[in-house]
Amino acid sequence: MPSNTAAWITAKQAKPLVVKSAPYTPPRENEIVVKNGAVAINPVDWMLQVVGKYLFTWIKYPFILGGDLAGEVVEVGSGMSNFKVGDRVLGLAVGADPDRNNSAEAAFQLYSVVLTNMASHIPRNLSYEQAAVLPLTLATAASGLFQKDFLALQFPTFPPQAPTGKTLLVWGGSTSVGSNAIQLAVAAGYEVFTTASPKNFDYVKKLGASRAFDYKKKSVVQEVINAAKGKTMAGALAIGDGSLASCLDIMYHCKGEKFVANISGPGGLPKGGINMLNLVPLMIGMMYWNASTWIQSKRTGVRHKFVWGSGLRHNEVGDAIFGDFLPKALEAQKYICAPEPQVVGKGLEHIQAGFELLKEGVSAKKVVVLL
Repeated sequence: MPSNTAAWITAKQAKPLVVKSAPYTPPRENEIVVKNGAVAINPVDWMLQVVGKYLFTWIKYPFILGGDLAGEVVEVGSGMSNFKVGDRVLGLAVGADPDRNNSAEAAFQLYSVVLTNMASHIPRNLSYEQAAVLPLTLATAASGLFQKDFLALQFPTFPPQAPTGKTLLVWGGSTSVGSNAIQLAVAAGYEVFTTASPKNFDYVKKLGASRAFDYKKKSVVQEVINAAKGKTMAGALAIGDGSLASCLDIMYHCKGEKFVANISGPGGLPKGGINMLNLVPLMIGMMYWNASTWIQSKRTGVRHKFVWGSGLRHNEVGDAIFGDFLPKALEAQKYICAPEPQVVGKGLEHIQAGFELLKEGVSAKKVVVLL
């Protein structure tokens, strides 16, 4: 049996992560074990280290964090036909989900257990560090776009679906989630409007957006409304702090679907990150934001719902994206692994440094550690 090592968070809010041995867990039915070649870091990872006891109260410590991984299949569960030993894959590890709550299914270790509907084959010409940027942000975008109780768009295909004649608003197109949402929506046959900084306009248009708007302009909401005249909107995906209120306003004034899939927060995080000194004001701000957006939703009649990143694993969307669409698009080199990886080192000991870098803010990049 292989020898496993992991970056452990040893207790609530413990810092730094501790690199030490971990059990090797064989796969069960509908599971594979992946020897990780690269892992990527998401904001939720460092936030769990700082305020995990308030966000993910079910976690029992010590625990292993991490969702994004890419590597080689070393073992498959019983009855497996779509994966075999030696396959190169990317995967979303869901060990921190409340119904899993299992360190064996986390990414920040040498060997991870991955559900087969959360894994995709990747071509030989795609490096592990490039592939590792995709899983959680791809899954989050897909969960908001395609699940029946969210925007319920038609599924993406390769080659792309014929144009539907509808337009989707992706607020925050240069973010990790936004980069995937644009590509998924275009492949599903939708025109995409998006917001970004002007320096990223060319980037989001390369991903497939037809129009880009400067989210910092005071007039941006009205500019999007004006551009949407005569169009039928498929709804909106609100990504990033403060974006929900703007999307609710835009959808209210536009023809089409009155729904916003929400991946946002009340405003910018405190400078230097969250700590015990600013936690109470932050929670008060969150309560005020929740109340104000609820009132706005009731006043306008535009519905919104928060997106859980791995929600698609519970339904047909997981297989449609990870199984049917993504492998074909990657093989044909028609899906961009975005944003680009920013490698901070090789070895599990670099994950804590990746946390610190991500806290300070990274634009149009995804923090990656090689293994």
